[in-house]
Amino acid sequence: MNIQTSPDKKLFVLDTNVLMHDPSCIFRFQEHDLFIPMIVLEELDHAKKGFTDVARNVRQVSRFLDELIHDTDHQSLNDGLPLSRLEQGLNSDFPENSGRLYFQTSAMTAFLPDSMPGNTADNSILKVVLALTKELPTINIILVSKDINMRIKAATLDLIAEDYHNDQTLDDIDLLYSGATGLEGDFWEEHGSKMESWQERERTFYRLDDPSVADWYPNQYLYMEDETNFEAIVRGCDGQVAELELARDYRSKHNAVWGIVAKNREQNFALNVLLDPEIDFVTLLGTAGTGKTLLALAAGLVMTLERKLYSEIVMTRETVPIGEDIGFLPGTEEEKMAPWMGALMDNLELLGSRAGQNEWEQGAAKNILMNRVKIRSLNFMRGRTFLNRFLIIDEAQNLTSKQMKTLITRAGPGTKIVCIGNLSQIDTPYLTATTSGLTYVVDRFKHWPYSAHITLRRGERSRLADFASDTL
Repeated sequence: MNIQTSPDKKLFVLDTNVLMHDPSCIFRFQEHDLFIPMIVLEELDHAKKGFTDVARNVRQVSRFLDELIHDTDHQSLNDGLPLSRLEQGLNSDFPENSGRLYFQTSAMTAFLPDSMPGNTADNSILKVVLALTKELPTINIILVSKDINMRIKAATLDLIAEDYHNDQTLDDIDLLYSGATGLEGDFWEEHGSKMESWQERERTFYRLDDPSVADWYPNQYLYMEDETNFEAIVRGCDGQVAELELARDYRSKHNAVWGIVAKNREQNFALNVLLDPEIDFVTLLGTAGTGKTLLALAAGLVMTLERKLYSEIVMTRETVPIGEDIGFLPGTEEEKMAPWMGALMDNLELLGSRAGQNEWEQGAAKNILMNRVKIRSLNFMRGRTFLNRFLIIDEAQNLTSKQMKTLITRAGPGTKIVCIGNLSQIDTPYLTATTSGLTYVVDRFKHWPYSAHITLRRGERSRLADFASDTL
């Protein structure tokens, strides 16, 4: 093994979980070099079988590596393989990469302290990193791992270890687009005289020409915290010209949505975009009890049963348990998914019950609703196309960016997708608020004129739930 790299380059040693997490990670290190220990290849070989996303990622990594070593001799492997040769062949969007990939082609010995007994895979990787630091004292060698404990163990050995950051959408989750912006108190005094207003289809519109609108996004929610209760939606932005539409007020009883009224400003905006057939993609963020699922279902029932814009409501979610798994579940696809859909059943029970109905009438109403609401598993989504459906993806914070792409690309003509989730309740291993697929789509769709996002701030479930959410 002949590693020849300049001191201004870094040599990154990849842990197995990084390759499992992102098969294209070998193209994400720009001009720096990569090193894959032999034990990593062994672990990849053990994980390649199956139909899970991890197994698919492993097989993709193997295909990338196979194309890299194609038509190369042993000497070329020792000297490192240029990663650029595969990028050109893929004709992909990978960044330009001048680094090289090295494989462990010989035994590398280094002794771990007695406090790390055993010959586990993690310890074998740490031995390789230790040996590399001794062989290449002038090179900055960094271990890249998604495993926190692995990075802690590396730190105890005085080795540099980092998380894999390329899949992070944002550096800080507080920078995530919220979907709503408060206007200054002097907004009308400053801009009122130069705003054009008109009415169309019983709706009020405004046009504003001002440099300040350059920071606005399509379908962003604008409001003023004063006695005017001004609330508007940005319907279009072109340079410094923005077109606003006065938001409909769903807080009043005569504008109730399937018996549900908005209880705060954010819920009112959520209903505005959920009931807008021109908006194809909606994301709702919020803590427990903010009404995400209830609002999405109420809007879906109105659009499906009353306006007949969609043929049915399809609801799905990632099946990640909070505690111990209870094992395999019996029955059909819908029966297997039923235990995961407690939120759906609770909200349907509320939406199906009307004042003055007896028990028989409530049961009949629930059966009618259930006939138009279908429960589907994520495991069978690949290859499907949803036509004229109102698709709700619950617990979307547990999905990776790749899974989210797979789901959203299932949408056919006439389909609306609503993604709801809580970024403080992520149960999927190796996912954080900054790497969640939900964060990814919120950031990537904020410029698209047919999408909308809102972060629900206030819990409306009960005073007990609100207090628990704030203090526990």
